[in-house]
Amino acid sequence: MASRLERGSLVVVFGGSGFIGRHAVQALAREGWRVRAAVRRPDLAGYLQPMGAVGQIQPVQANVRYPDSVRRAVAGADAVVNLVGILAKAGPQTFEALHVAGARAIARAAHEAGAAALVHVSALGAGSNAKSRYARTKAAGEAAVLQDFPGAVILRPSLVFGPEDELFNRFANLARFSPFLPLIGGGRTKLQPVFAGDVGAAIAAAAASRAKPGTIYELAGPELITFRQLLDRVQEWSQRKRLYLSLPFWAAKLGALLTLPLPNRIRPLTVDQLRMLKNDNVLSVAAQADGRTLAGLGIEHPHTMETVVPSYLERFQPHGQYAHYRG
Repeated sequence: MASRLERGSLVVVFGGSGFIGRHAVQALAREGWRVRAAVRRPDLAGYLQPMGAVGQIQPVQANVRYPDSVRRAVAGADAVVNLVGILAKAGPQTFEALHVAGARAIARAAHEAGAAALVHVSALGAGSNAKSRYARTKAAGEAAVLQDFPGAVILRPSLVFGPEDELFNRFANLARFSPFLPLIGGGRTKLQPVFAGDVGAAIAAAAASRAKPGTIYELAGPELITFRQLLDRVQEWSQRKRLYLSLPFWAAKLGALLTLPLPNRIRPLTVDQLRMLKNDNVLSVAAQADGRTLAGLGIEHPHTMETVVPSYLERFQPHGQYAHYRG
């Protein structure tokens, strides 16, 4: 039987140049797909191409706020993946524009193009009654997708870690110059971070129809930790020792409001992220009972934080990366 690459099977990945996107593109290329990475700036996505064979990965221009560009991007697609999402508003890039209207545009275009599969990446904690706008619009986006493409597979990852993350890297960078780390809400919130590579593998499995159509899967790692334990590990792996400044949620919210004029990339946390941090971000009992997890997608042994994170936090150590080679 001819391989998927020999058959010319095409998958279009919206947001393919992002943090999770690069892992998804690599996983899909390994499975033999021709990958079309639909991004706003294809001139900045050239680093995706060496992840596959010559000509296997092609960045193209698309903006989910413009349905015509979405339709052009999905032309001829056998499968479509939507990874577009933001954690904070930036100009016209709003939660509603990307998470809801953009998701609807992709689902509608995928249906019209005759794609056999649509994989929509949402977020653990998405819900119509959630306090955070991020979580509410993620839930609205799921509903919009299933309305136009009922067989879509929805993936809800927990907090995602990996070399390019905004999780461990953010707090390790903060520990470089701050004498303390913020222990928000007592650090009691429970988290279940998942490795970006495992999310990429889950996306590849769903695109290849190894998931039940019209189903929501929850993706989380094998370890359940508290926010305080996450900060403990940041300090251990970056070899920093910092005091904890205990901040009730109201005080943390005040700090987030004061940093509102700053660019999102240097703000510790936004008000919306603080709202999300009030709730545990772990697998639901129902998803585990139904097998709607990584294991249900064939990923039986997801990566632990200890096997991945220390290698990329080494650069935050006091004597810099590779210091151990100097003796």
